[in-house]
Amino acid sequence: MSMLIKNCRIVSPELDENGASIEIEGNFIKKIYLQTSVLPETEEVYDAGGRMAVPGFIDIHTHGAMGFDIVDGTDEAIETIAAAKIKEGVTSFLATTLTTSEQCLTKTFAAIARYQQNTRTQTARIPGIHLEGPFINPRFIGAQNPGFVRKPDSDEISRLNTIARIMLVSYAIEMDNDLDFTSKLLSCGIVPSCAHSEATHEQFRQARLKGLKHLTHFCNQMSPLHHREIGLVGAGLMDDEVMVEAICDKVHLCPDMIRLIFKIKPIGRIAVISDSMLASGLPDSEFNLGGLEVVLKDNIVRLKSNGALAGGTIPYCRALKNIVELTGLPLKELIKTTGYNQAVELGLEKFAKIEPGYYADIVILDANFKPVSVFVGGDRKL
Repeated sequence: MSMLIKNCRIVSPELDENGASIEIEGNFIKKIYLQTSVLPETEEVYDAGGRMAVPGFIDIHTHGAMGFDIVDGTDEAIETIAAAKIKEGVTSFLATTLTTSEQCLTKTFAAIARYQQNTRTQTARIPGIHLEGPFINPRFIGAQNPGFVRKPDSDEISRLNTIARIMLVSYAIEMDNDLDFTSKLLSCGIVPSCAHSEATHEQFRQARLKGLKHLTHFCNQMSPLHHREIGLVGAGLMDDEVMVEAICDKVHLCPDMIRLIFKIKPIGRIAVISDSMLASGLPDSEFNLGGLEVVLKDNIVRLKSNGALAGGTIPYCRALKNIVELTGLPLKELIKTTGYNQAVELGLEKFAKIEPGYYADIVILDANFKPVSVFVGGDRKL
């Protein structure tokens, strides 16, 4: 099937073009037409009305939405979360787990595999899984359940990876004494990421030599910057190659920290994430998060026991609006942090660019960065 998205402002990595049009053939972008071009005849035409057309967002860290958590491990949970992500402009996401039992993870992985195989029920794509925990430091537990924390176990990774593909694992590097776990993840094509960790800069440096590539929800639940030990926060700012995840809700990172990250880090090494949890999209209430009681109030979720932050709730599209307003950087640069950087790191080829040959995963945004329409492989989902 052929389609034309006409009269749009295309914003893609290194491209910002008003009055442009996008020709789609099947699942892929066939051609880009500039303002003065003669447009082709297609089976379907969508008039964007001058609105922005951006590559579909790729959220590599999202746990849930609309009252469901990924680790519920049911078809209904996975399908509901995927449908909610589409409304945020997220066309692909890594289903992200909590620190829980292997039995629970096995059930969850099976549900994700069913979703991946059933094209009839698919909305947003789930190319793989982000395993956050259970191999974390209990001293930096955050909103994870301490009852399920365990040592890094490459055999458990192997068992789970046979059910559905793991693409990223977040763990505390200091719990991996000889860094053998880090090396094994890399050898399996899995991105090793440090999270919920009190690692020193020297431990970070040693892990980098073994292949550590990524820092999960940067600044949150990791050793802070200090003038006598720069910790993981200092390491992430100093290392130009390591990818940092940024929760740009202005709560997990204050506005000045967001500005600092975008000023210091190369734009290609920042991945905007939602870290959304099951209360995302719902009104203020109390919830159970992996066995822990949490309270949602004014779009902020905290543990009932100690007030610790317990995940994000804002829609992904609002994070883009936040970084545009806070940084002042060109949109064609910032848009790299909402999909392209993630696609490159994960080896997702032909994703997150509006360019011929790339998947037609496209979001039409209004002036307030709210999705008006969402296309996945040229198929309109919103």
